[in-house]
Amino acid sequence: MLKNSQVSQNKDIYIREFKNSDRKDIRRISCQTAFLGIPYTEIFDDKEILADVLTLYFTNYEPKSCFVTISKNKVIGYIIGSKDVKLMRRVFISKLLPKLFVKILFRNVLFKRNTRTFLMGIITSIMRGEFFNPDFSKQYPATLHINIDENYRGLNIGKNLVNYYLDFLKGKNIHGIHISTMSEGAKMFFTKLGFTLLFEGKFSHLHNYLKRKVPHYILGKKF
Repeated sequence: MLKNSQVSQNKDIYIREFKNSDRKDIRRISCQTAFLGIPYTEIFDDKEILADVLTLYFTNYEPKSCFVTISKNKVIGYIIGSKDVKLMRRVFISKLLPKLFVKILFRNVLFKRNTRTFLMGIITSIMRGEFFNPDFSKQYPATLHINIDENYRGLNIGKNLVNYYLDFLKGKNIHGIHISTMSEGAKMFFTKLGFTLLFEGKFSHLHNYLKRKVPHYILGKKF
């Protein structure tokens, strides 16, 4: 079990449970860090919908599985996750995806050039089978997404958040987690924390922006 709701990293930085008032900052950071350093405005034309895709399931359906790092009363990082990936997928497809589709149509996002180009890249990747990966949810049922404000990196915030989240899962009698990333740096980060590489593939949907395919890693850890 977690010992308390605030774990000090130093006298100015600590972790606490997610509050509804944190939504704006979580959504801001999620968009800031979404595309491997490429500004989201070059790829997706609607910040609200992008933030919905990245965060809405976690903050709306598993808020107790979400935590933030605070510095001087400001959210500077977060870890949002699910204790049950299979349930997360069912809820996203049955409840969130239809609402997102209506929102996309209502806001005319499909008619905007950047979004249209990006979505065509996603469709092409799907047709190539790049999104069809092994299912690790039986052995590694939980997942997480972690992001740190770009102005607060290099302070061990990510390591502390992950360790905090793993303690949270242990307290719920969940002993396996897997994560997905396109970042070489994130792969190294999780490997140092004891995660094992489970799968490696390639994505081509960012080729128009990076002029190359990007790696796709799935890593897992049992504890």
